Amino acid sequence: MCPVLVGRETELDALDGAFTEVLAGTARAVLLGGEAGIGKSRLTEEFAGRARARGARLLLGGCLELGVDGFPFAPFTAVLRQLVRELGTDGVAELVGGRTSELARLLPEFGEPEGDGSGHHQARLFELVLTLLDRLAQRGPVVLLIEDAHWADRSSRDLLAFLVRNLGAVAALMVVVTYRSDELHRGHPLRPLLAELDRLERVSRHELDRLTRQEVGELMTRLHGTEPSGRRVEAFFTRSEGNPLFVEALMETDGDIACELPESLRDLLLAGVERLPEETGELLRVAGAGSVRIEHRLLAAVSGLDERALTRSLRPAVESNVLVVEGEGYRFRHALIREAIHEDLLPGEHTRLHTRYAEALEEDATLVPPGRAAAELAHHWYAAHNLEWALISAWKAAQEADRAAAYAEELRMRERVLELWERVPDAEQKIGVTRQEALRRAVWAAEWAGDSERGIRLATAALREMDGDVLSQAWLLERRGRMRHQLGRKGWLEDLHEAVRLVPAEPPSPDRAQVLAALAQHLFLGIGVEEARRAAEEALEAARAADDPKSEAHVLLTLICLMAEPNYENATDQAGEGWDLLDRAERIALEMGAGQLTLRAAINRSHLLEGSGRHAEAIEVAARGIERAKDIGLFCIQGSFLSINHAESLHSLGRWDEAVEVIERALESDPPRAHRANLVLLRGEIGLARGEHALAERGLEVAYQFTRWEVDRRLQEHYPVLRLEVGLRLAEGDRRAALTALEPVLTATGRPDDSRYAWPVLANGAAACDTVLELEPLAARAAGMAVQGPVQRAWSMTFHAESARCRGRDPRWDAVADAWGELGQPYPRAQALHRAAEHAAAAGERARAAERLIEAAALARDLGAATLLEAIEDLRRRLGAGGRATPAHGLTARELEVLARLAEGGSNREIAEALFISAKTVSVHVSNILGKLGVSSRTEAAAAAHRLGILPAGHPSVA
Repeated sequence: MCPVLVGRETELDALDGAFTEVLAGTARAVLLGGEAGIGKSRLTEEFAGRARARGARLLLGGCLELGVDGFPFAPFTAVLRQLVRELGTDGVAELVGGRTSELARLLPEFGEPEGDGSGHHQARLFELVLTLLDRLAQRGPVVLLIEDAHWADRSSRDLLAFLVRNLGAVAALMVVVTYRSDELHRGHPLRPLLAELDRLERVSRHELDRLTRQEVGELMTRLHGTEPSGRRVEAFFTRSEGNPLFVEALMETDGDIACELPESLRDLLLAGVERLPEETGELLRVAGAGSVRIEHRLLAAVSGLDERALTRSLRPAVESNVLVVEGEGYRFRHALIREAIHEDLLPGEHTRLHTRYAEALEEDATLVPPGRAAAELAHHWYAAHNLEWALISAWKAAQEADRAAAYAEELRMRERVLELWERVPDAEQKIGVTRQEALRRAVWAAEWAGDSERGIRLATAALREMDGDVLSQAWLLERRGRMRHQLGRKGWLEDLHEAVRLVPAEPPSPDRAQVLAALAQHLFLGIGVEEARRAAEEALEAARAADDPKSEAHVLLTLICLMAEPNYENATDQAGEGWDLLDRAERIALEMGAGQLTLRAAINRSHLLEGSGRHAEAIEVAARGIERAKDIGLFCIQGSFLSINHAESLHSLGRWDEAVEVIERALESDPPRAHRANLVLLRGEIGLARGEHALAERGLEVAYQFTRWEVDRRLQEHYPVLRLEVGLRLAEGDRRAALTALEPVLTATGRPDDSRYAWPVLANGAAACDTVLELEPLAARAAGMAVQGPVQRAWSMTFHAESARCRGRDPRWDAVADAWGELGQPYPRAQALHRAAEHAAAAGERARAAERLIEAAALARDLGAATLLEAIEDLRRRLGAGGRATPAHGLTARELEVLARLAEGGSNREIAEALFISAKTVSVHVSNILGKLGVSSRTEAAAAAHRLGILPAGHPSVA
């Protein structure tokens, strides 16, 4: 059983909900199915713990695999034995009024059974078991858990059916039955019983699905204690197919995936295969040398069986769920079953079977679906150890993958070619290209597949083998520089400068324009504006001199980012120089059919629209770009970048559920680590607003791990991290940590877009200020910042309102709320309305405060903004005590909760357990409380709380 429960919230909620009905007096039954290792036992263990905590008695009965061979009533015997241990035979006898002779059929402790066990004795036994459970349930809720019902004997199935059908006659009883769905072949006796029980009113049935890729990643993190890379998650997900037990079994102690199947897992996988007829087993060995899915015609060709013999051999495998019919072929129920069968092949058998597959496909490529023949041939020739044909077929497969925009598969095949190169005589003649060209194409494939690690290694290998071709050397240096920058590796700038040096300025050439364009783009991303602008101007001149529109478009897109004012003010009609440059670059990309360039233009346009407050249009542009990225196989790279923009705009409009979906889809594509950091950070931002502080902490952890500040000082990556940390520390009540977190923003950068990303951090920071002294550094930074467009204006107004509050002046929160309302951003509007209500309440304007709270609460509730809603409801409660809000002396809602527990005499650890936070966080809250109340001890704080009326009326600690 996997020790960690992941991704079973729906099923756990269903079990908890059924038990709630049981507590209300309605008996229920829940049927839980799923394949071996899917997590049924772990789920029921978690539920059992919860049920016990709510007062349930748990009765556990497991069916044995040998039950059908003559061990009747096995699970109920186990239940009765448990009751005897807990209550004694006398206690059990008391529950059934001393009528224990029938129970003797289950346990010898009750003496000898009367009669011969005929039908009427069985009926009395069934009634007695029902009575026993009913009497127990009258003392308190009972959960009867019957595990592995697929192994239940006939008598156990009959008794189980009797109990479920008669639930209406029992008090607080819940019956939970688990079974392996993969064991239920067509003739299995449990199938009709499950169908019958599922139709009953008090019964619900649930099938546990395999885990998603994201859930596998979460499981791996919890099993090993560290977050795995996206490629490691993909490897585990592909091989385990989302089965949690298989994920655990395949994980080595260092977190890597096992090369060979562990014996225990192999035994589990092959258990069903070994029960099949010998001829079926032989056919499965043939099928196992194929793929997880194999076409009927291909299996017939390789096996050599006629149609009748093939069908006869296949039927038992299908009926036992080892194979599943899928279209015109068959699929192994789980890929690891095929792997286990394949690993059992003897060396000669392995070579012979793969050779037969390859020869069959060489003769007739239509034996597999279109587009698969090249890859299948490459696999089978390689597995058959025919190195010459393995090389040739891998090259062809790589070409096919390139045409299909399947860049990850292309990279695998190109690396296969390089692996075989020295082992195949005259490799260059056999595939028609030099090794240097094979390396170059592998580098290209790695870049397009988003695998910068392998791309760097391949480019370095190619540079070592360079034969003096200066332009090829420059091309490789440019690619390696790009990928080094993508990973935050040192040496990227040196690579790009060397690439520019190697390509002569005269005569003008596209090669020169291309390397200059790359240098300009990455100088902006990693060094500074002025050097990037000089490189961009030189690149634009070179592109136009060489009549290279593609490089010109690339440079134009960089120049847009370098503009001191990106024309946010003119965004209403998209007029201005920046928009003109963007339109021209986009036109060039479309005319040339340059997909990658088109996507970069979409990234820039959605970015500018979002910064201009045109969130709905930004969403539309980003969504179209994402679909285009999928079409041309670039979703992992540029599609994930567009997903950041897409989710950011959805977040702005309060469409948080949609934003989370976009983020999760992008994360599943294993994006570059910088993109991943941004996605997880944005998910943390939503989590913070919803009160899910663990998600916010996780966002910070990933962002600090992966953002590339040593190499890439992009404000759009750096400042949002600081913004989230300021918000999280403020939500935790640690103002000092919040103010410390924003310190990197206090030094002006002079970079474009500084104001776009600095204003939100400063606004959050101002909310953490209680004194003018704390505020002054922020005010000094804000005084030198531009305000470009309506979004920055709203953030600037938010900052100045917080500043006015801190200085004791009128903060004009209503105007701030209106500014956010005009932009269609519900969350900051709700925050401003709450602040306006606080200000009105402090001034004794109860009606005005209540009016603003009504709208703020509605917005927060629609968003699921739990933290803000809690603060709103807290203010509402305090307003209800009189015309003026009860003075909270600057205490946050969480600090008031801590103070209430402190006043009851709770220790930090007790308060932490009650409020589900850490003892360290409680300590920070207590320090803040002492400071705000101007007291020096917990006792004085409790006394001050009573004296000042901070604690709500009716609180146990209030006299």
